[in-house]
Amino acid sequence: MQNLFSVPKIAIAALYAAERQRFSAANPASQALAKRAEMHLYGGVPMHWMSDWSTPFALFVDHAQGARFTDMDGHEYVDFCLGDTGAMFGHAPAAIAKAISEQAHRGYTTMLPGEDAVWVGEELHRRFGLPFWQVATTATDANRSVIRWARAATGRPTVLVFDGCYHGTVDECMVRLKDGRTVHRPGLVGQVHDMSLHTRVVEFNDLGALEQALKPGDVAAILCEPAMTNIGMVLPDDNFHAQMRALSRRYGTLLIIDETHTISTGPSGYTQAHGLEPDMFVLGKPIAGGIPCSVYGFSAAVAAAITQARAKDHAAEGHGHSGMGTTLSANAFAMHAMRANLTSVMTEAAYAHMIPLAEILATRLKAVIARHGAPWSITQIGARVEFQFCATPPRTGREAERAFNDELERCIHLYLLNRGVMITPFHNMMLICPDTTETDVDRLADTLDACLTELSALAKA
Repeated sequence: MQNLFSVPKIAIAALYAAERQRFSAANPASQALAKRAEMHLYGGVPMHWMSDWSTPFALFVDHAQGARFTDMDGHEYVDFCLGDTGAMFGHAPAAIAKAISEQAHRGYTTMLPGEDAVWVGEELHRRFGLPFWQVATTATDANRSVIRWARAATGRPTVLVFDGCYHGTVDECMVRLKDGRTVHRPGLVGQVHDMSLHTRVVEFNDLGALEQALKPGDVAAILCEPAMTNIGMVLPDDNFHAQMRALSRRYGTLLIIDETHTISTGPSGYTQAHGLEPDMFVLGKPIAGGIPCSVYGFSAAVAAAITQARAKDHAAEGHGHSGMGTTLSANAFAMHAMRANLTSVMTEAAYAHMIPLAEILATRLKAVIARHGAPWSITQIGARVEFQFCATPPRTGREAERAFNDELERCIHLYLLNRGVMITPFHNMMLICPDTTETDVDRLADTLDACLTELSALAKA
């Protein structure tokens, strides 16, 4: 059997070149739109990272529904990317479409709350345990706010994150660990501030390094994903979260859990499923069924500390501005969609379909990679599955990064896309939504099998 790590780069490049030609020939409408877009959209796309797919030009979408989308050339795709979690419960769920229609004639934004906000606050408390909540527009906004509130509540300047973390595009998180030092993340453009002055980075699952980083007593908060996701999935060791919580309390540091990706675990997230005890909590992307929205919650003790910090600031300076929140945050559209999502979409019944089907996908993928003798591993977090180019699942972000094989990844992704199957572009992650079927799972596994068969044949030629 062919070890896929031993496939010559020339064989991978040959298949990739053939797939690029196939894509270009099959998508004249997208190619024409890409050409037009270059005139007035930087890079030919509305957000520069939309050009980071493995395609020779952007694939333009006409419409999306459930677990599928259709491009401008009329090709239908089974979507396992699902907006990289933004559409985790499928595209255009009926309940969300109904909520948008209901709100369309009732106003979008007034800078005032409605009854939906009260209901949402009560439901977030019921699901996630924390008593107090605020609403933002993206997970980045929410994470930026909780960092600020944590600093205000503790009077401490430093935030601790894990190497390879993902918390949106918050400045403090655009850092990596290099030779034991906190440095700016590669690719960080236009940043004039030294993030290492107030951010500390350690490896995930390294409790010794975590304690050493907390000892100086200047860390306001640990900002943590329950399992790392964006650098490739990295699961926590069995005792990691309990020990991290104990260390944070010992050194007077708040614990922030960001569930923006790990909400794939269940309707109350990894936090409730595994008994985590955060001081603050963040959830973005899918919380309003795909409408831009995020939430963050905090404990009664944190709320009291925040109130005290605000009162002290007002007494010293008079009326001021917290620097948090935007005009369109918690708008009526988002609140009504979030209520519908929590009521009818992000449900126990949905996960009862999603998670078992994800387990079937993981089993099918294991069989495929075993058949080809590939030294790869499969990681699963609820409805989220990933294959990684390493024999055993990584324990740190650095280990996950060492397993990257960019040429092989982009070749596989484009091969799948050309046959009507899409997975997340930046690594090998797949999501199951309530509309995904076992036939869809079989199609993904069979297409990956065909791709590896072609690569093996090219390697032997």
